[in-house]
Amino acid sequence: MNIIKVFGQLLFVSIIILLFSSCNKGFKGNDYSAYFGGEIINPTHRYVLFCKDSEVLDTIALQKNNTFFIKFDSLASGLYTFRYDPEFQYVYFDKNDSLMVRINPKDFDESIVFCGRGDQKNNFLMEMYLKNETDKNKMLPIFDYEIDKFSATIDSSYKLDEQFYLTKKKKIKWNEAFDAYARALIDFHYYSKKEIYPKIHKLQTGEDNFDKLPKNYYDYRKNIDFNNVKLTTFSPFVVYLTNLLNNLAEIKDHNHYNAIDKALNSNINKLNIADTLLKNERVKNAVFNTIAFNYLLEDQNMVNDQAFLETYRKYSTDKSAKNEILKIGHAIQLLKPGNKLPEVKLIDLNGQIVSSNSLLKKKTVIFFYTENAETNLASAHKKAIAFKLRHPDYQFIAINLDANQTKWKELLSKYKFGDIQEYRCNNFENLRAKWAITKINRTIILNKNEIINNAFANLFETNFEDFLK
Repeated sequence: MNIIKVFGQLLFVSIIILLFSSCNKGFKGNDYSAYFGGEIINPTHRYVLFCKDSEVLDTIALQKNNTFFIKFDSLASGLYTFRYDPEFQYVYFDKNDSLMVRINPKDFDESIVFCGRGDQKNNFLMEMYLKNETDKNKMLPIFDYEIDKFSATIDSSYKLDEQFYLTKKKKIKWNEAFDAYARALIDFHYYSKKEIYPKIHKLQTGEDNFDKLPKNYYDYRKNIDFNNVKLTTFSPFVVYLTNLLNNLAEIKDHNHYNAIDKALNSNINKLNIADTLLKNERVKNAVFNTIAFNYLLEDQNMVNDQAFLETYRKYSTDKSAKNEILKIGHAIQLLKPGNKLPEVKLIDLNGQIVSSNSLLKKKTVIFFYTENAETNLASAHKKAIAFKLRHPDYQFIAINLDANQTKWKELLSKYKFGDIQEYRCNNFENLRAKWAITKINRTIILNKNEIINNAFANLFETNFEDFLK
């Protein structure tokens, strides 16, 4: 790296820290101002989103030198997120904290380092997050162990993490509000291992050892506050609760269902269990939404989707216009066979906006891809080319879901996809709202004049060609 560039980056960091330090001297008891800034190395777009519980509070533009900075006149203490799409990470603010972060999008999580007032707490969160991710990547072999060896292994790892946590807590002297998140990083990672062990063990070894679990194996559940509002959207808690519900639903499920109906009954069962387990309305709605989105992401069966959404609507009290599940449910209703496909705007390779209606005057297959799944991209196009040779009366349209026109064109330049028509999504939120796009393998099949034959097909299904006859 150029020495002048290094000096410039260090100078920027020094100025920001100095600014933070000088600002901190004037804080008063009723002053809740705070500062957040940083630098994006090799940026892919020109803004950072600052969020609370998935709601965007501020859009912070990058300056010409790829730095960003914002002063909050009043920022309540608590856990926030910053997004540099498609990635996000947590940041915790105590009263009057002043934080800077340096990010490299190519290595997002591993590149994040905080400095300024409040940096030690946040660097602890990052360190524990990365430790947990590393542990996840090494975990699969231990699920083959018999229960005694498995428990001894994860208990030993938990004790080491707990000792690290206690050492940092004593050194940094953080408050109880922050400790709820620090402790959750340790505990829920450990609890998730215990929840998924019986199922993963059976998948990997073929042995169903549920009856061999000690009677006190799940005793830790008794000590969990499932209605802690602070943890509603905190990833370790959400992941654990998802694992818990998967576990309970699997235990109560029956084996005589086919795969599609089993998924439906299992997820309805999750809604029933969550309604019984959770009392806080906000937590309950957040969990319902997570279950629903995950189910709709995996299942694309029109009848089952409607059956599931009926149960979801019965339990959820979140009737707001912002409710993504209700939007998806509405979109699914509009996508019944025989309906006309709703219009969306697309972008062609020349950067021109075109209406989907103008493209769909003959039999059509629409499929989707992203640069983040390049293997899928190539496989889907290969499938489409083969199908088109056998079904020349159909046109095949590929829609890229990414936001960068230049990168999209560069991506396509690496391939030769022949007669496949290429477009890019102009507005993903609008596309998702109108076409219920929740997963990349979604394929839409149309008869002539934009009439839906099957809006929830999959290009990789063995019976896909049956819908083209």
